Amino acid sequence: MTTPTLLFLLGPNLNMLGVREPEIYGSQTLDDIKTMCANEAAKKGFSIEFHQSNHEGVLVELIQNVVGKMHYQGVIINAAAYTHTSIAIHDALKMVSCPVIEVHHSDPSTREDFRHISYIEPLAAKVFKGNGAQGYVSAIESIAEMHSL
Repeated sequence: MTTPTLLFLLGPNLNMLGVREPEIYGSQTLDDIKTMCANEAAKKGFSIEFHQSNHEGVLVELIQNVVGKMHYQGVIINAAAYTHTSIAIHDALKMVSCPVIEVHHSDPSTREDFRHISYIEPLAAKVFKGNGAQGYVSAIESIAEMHSL
């Protein structure tokens, strides 16, 4: 039997967490967040796949890999700048049958106008924004609750 898996997808520039604008994104690094997510997911009985890419097509292909695979219990995505521009990511997420949770470290609705549109939000079961890295933990908890119903 395959362990229930959560797919974490993080978009462009998030590999620079801990360095990039810490006043907005905090001081935790991508590795810190991956460790935090793995630990929290394990408590809830999930394994994780954790990917960050600066390339839209890579993110699309990772989403497509979920299609038809029942062991995926959720996609937790912070598409970063692609949130506001990528119809390709939107279209790929439409094919996913497990819950999609959107996460943002900051609250895009309080930032520049171009960040107010999300192509992911219409497909998301939940959105967590403005809580820094804690948003990923909230997303894990949310998926665990969905599966315990």
